[in-house]
Amino acid sequence: MKTILHTATSRGHAYHGWLNTYHTFSFANYYNPERVHFGALRVLNDDTIAEGEGFDTHPHDNMEIVTIPLHGAVEHKDSMYNSEIIRSGEVQVMSAGTGIFHSEYSKDGFGDTSLLQIWVFPNKKNVTPRYDQISLADVAKKDELYQVLSPNPDDQGVWIHQNAWFHLGDLSEEWTGEYKLKNPGDGVYFFVIDGEAEVAGQKLNRRDGFGVWETETISIKANKQTQLLVMEVPMYF
Repeated sequence: MKTILHTATSRGHAYHGWLNTYHTFSFANYYNPERVHFGALRVLNDDTIAEGEGFDTHPHDNMEIVTIPLHGAVEHKDSMYNSEIIRSGEVQVMSAGTGIFHSEYSKDGFGDTSLLQIWVFPNKKNVTPRYDQISLADVAKKDELYQVLSPNPDDQGVWIHQNAWFHLGDLSEEWTGEYKLKNPGDGVYFFVIDGEAEVAGQKLNRRDGFGVWETETISIKANKQTQLLVMEVPMYF
């Protein structure tokens, strides 16, 4: 088993008044040659956006983009004529493919918005852009790691053009379990949204990240009430 620890305090940080953002991996003006990506996981940004503010229309291509609001709501518009509100308790996905333009704003009336924006390298280039979002209300299960993303359109959650699986866990204090990898050779990146956990014996606090690979199963223990994001991705692609 190999591991890598990224503590919350070691992340890149930028404050723009309307945006307070932390970067687990190199992004924008933050560059660390040892923290460019974890396998196919390219970006893990922890953003807080002031109410009514946001990102003006900008382009993306050949990237799978996942947004998980933690508080508040995001107003989304794009060049595919989607105009949607993504709230806490939902997950949004975009396949940028041949190219899209979109904007994201913290919706008025919902207060400041906090969200995770995650980019994953695709396994196919120049696909037709696509958009989807789902509510987690029907899939969330207390004290289980429930799937929110996969490579299969027929599976639970959203899907992307990559052999990746994301799970969320709302775990009680003293909960124990394990994560079994879907594919040998994959890696799993754990991100503690809230609480405190031990993963493969490593203590993790709020907003710590921890990558694990070259193993088949990974032990997990919640030391207190914990919200955990688990992302399995190819290490070589």
